[in-house]
Amino acid sequence: MSDGVRDMSDERFFVHYRISQEWIDVERIAQALCLDQTVELSADLVPEELIAQQIVGRIEHIAPCPESQAYEAVISFATKLVKHDICQLLNVIFGMCSLNPLVRVVHLEFPSSLSGTLPGARFGLREIRHLVECYNRPLVCGVLKPLGLSSQELARLAAQFAAGGLDMIKDDQALADQPWCRFEERVARCAEAVNRVNRETGRRCLYFVNVTGPCEMLSKRCRFAKDAGASGLLMCPGLMGFDALRQMAHDARIALPVMSHPAFLGSFIHSPAQGIAPSVLFGELPRALGADISVYPLFGGPYGIDRMEWIKTTEACTRSWGSFRPICPTVAGRLQVARISEIRELGGDDCVYIVGGELQRRKDDIVGMCQRLLRSVRRDC
Repeated sequence: MSDGVRDMSDERFFVHYRISQEWIDVERIAQALCLDQTVELSADLVPEELIAQQIVGRIEHIAPCPESQAYEAVISFATKLVKHDICQLLNVIFGMCSLNPLVRVVHLEFPSSLSGTLPGARFGLREIRHLVECYNRPLVCGVLKPLGLSSQELARLAAQFAAGGLDMIKDDQALADQPWCRFEERVARCAEAVNRVNRETGRRCLYFVNVTGPCEMLSKRCRFAKDAGASGLLMCPGLMGFDALRQMAHDARIALPVMSHPAFLGSFIHSPAQGIAPSVLFGELPRALGADISVYPLFGGPYGIDRMEWIKTTEACTRSWGSFRPICPTVAGRLQVARISEIRELGGDDCVYIVGGELQRRKDDIVGMCQRLLRSVRRDC
């Protein structure tokens, strides 16, 4: 065995797994997690005692879950297994056990020694508020859509959103580099439109560009967006990888806020017995890796998240959690104006309300639609 393994420190990170099984099998499954997430051998085949002690995961605690017929097992892993490697971190957390229909990741705990690997948000909730100069109400974000509009049409829509007083505007995740709407033209036109309205009104509306696309184009797209005057980046880590999000969020040449989008991640969250809890997938992971805003669906809408999971995810974005800055939680997925009072009572003032098609119901008065939405938000504050 190499000296690197023999000298391994005992500093560890902790993964909370919910195991949907009778007690007679829970400890066996937890022990299998310790092995399968590291050496992927049965215990009798682990070759040396030091590997068993320092490489294999360790069961720290098992207890029944009060709200369900399941058990929570807390398993720790040595930090040296994953330092400076997000892919390996995700593999240890949920690699092989993603194939197990009885195991769900429900919480993560990271020591400060992983701060180089998990840098957290560059901006975070407070700085986003500072950028838009709004401190006492939920922020409101419009969405540039639908797919099929030209760059000129999207820029016109962006200008209307900004003139209506919205705090931020984001590309729809479907906007990429289509033949009728090329990436560079779209970004340049929309950024110019938003910045022109900002100059005219004295307000500060942010524009988040969807840079999701081919890996070899990612850094170039992000730098182009910044040079064109965009205010932030929209990324889909389910499509590009969580490490791509981390890399762009902390590239000093870019230094723009990042909004994380849940595209391609939905199937992880819908089974209560398996997958990754929304509070981890849309809360803890993007927060640890550098997102400043995390988009996830509102309960009671078409995308299947329940009320308690939405509350837990919102809390995971904002609660005190080690050295990680709080990030902006969101209200997304067909938000209806009639629900604003209900949502504010549950989510507080720090959510970003993301509104898409509702703002285009009266295409001849989009500015007025934005202004009426903002009045509704202010009235409930």
